[in-house]
Amino acid sequence: MDQQAETGSAAEATLKQHLREQGFAFAAAAQTGALLGEAGLADWQGFAANWGDMPQDSYMADGGRYRRRRFAAFAVSAAGDITRKPHQPHYQSRDYNALNGGIERWFEPVADAIAAHPALLATLRVCHGLFHPLTPDAVRPESWHVEMHQFRIEARPNEAGQPTPEGMHQDGVDWVLVMLVHRENVLHGETSIHDLQRRQLGGFTLTRPMDSALVDDSRCFHGVTPVLPADPSRPAWRDVLVVTFRHM
Repeated sequence: MDQQAETGSAAEATLKQHLREQGFAFAAAAQTGALLGEAGLADWQGFAANWGDMPQDSYMADGGRYRRRRFAAFAVSAAGDITRKPHQPHYQSRDYNALNGGIERWFEPVADAIAAHPALLATLRVCHGLFHPLTPDAVRPESWHVEMHQFRIEARPNEAGQPTPEGMHQDGVDWVLVMLVHRENVLHGETSIHDLQRRQLGGFTLTRPMDSALVDDSRCFHGVTPVLPADPSRPAWRDVLVVTFRHM
């Protein structure tokens, strides 16, 4: 077995242990990269460049102009087969998103080339490999409903970027992956994980491309602090890929 495969196997075992024991895990870029490499990663730079072409999120109840996003939904079978679903709205009840929940939000779709990109498919395979075996038998589905979000959070001198404007929250799913794609000229953006009694379990900042947070949504709340420009004279933004797995 080559070194990358050994590293990927070790990373998978470590992340599963952390998810099982504490309900969340931080995956450093090297760990994520090893796992993605085994799962077919290619052309990361081309994948990441797509975050530069996204429409503004027009559903922000706080009136904020700091978020851009695209959305896609997939079915991932128990065997790991991946199929893109027809374009559909993203919906969260107000129980999970007091700011923007309670309505169907029709975001612009993820580009076909990105939905079929080897970097995304590798990410979905890695998520399935981590999340599926950790899901209790009683709720482990034959087909997962998977949602994929591209987010760009922009920070301006007169407007902080809010990665989680709804505050500390759950998403109403089973599992969540948040992967950093790029940070440009931003400060802060610390991820905080809390238990169901709102006690903090951990915190970390995604700083390198592929740094990732993995969360058992039934056991943890999560949130991210606002981001500000390091140099107010230059554009500043934080790009992430969010993937959620939900049993139907």
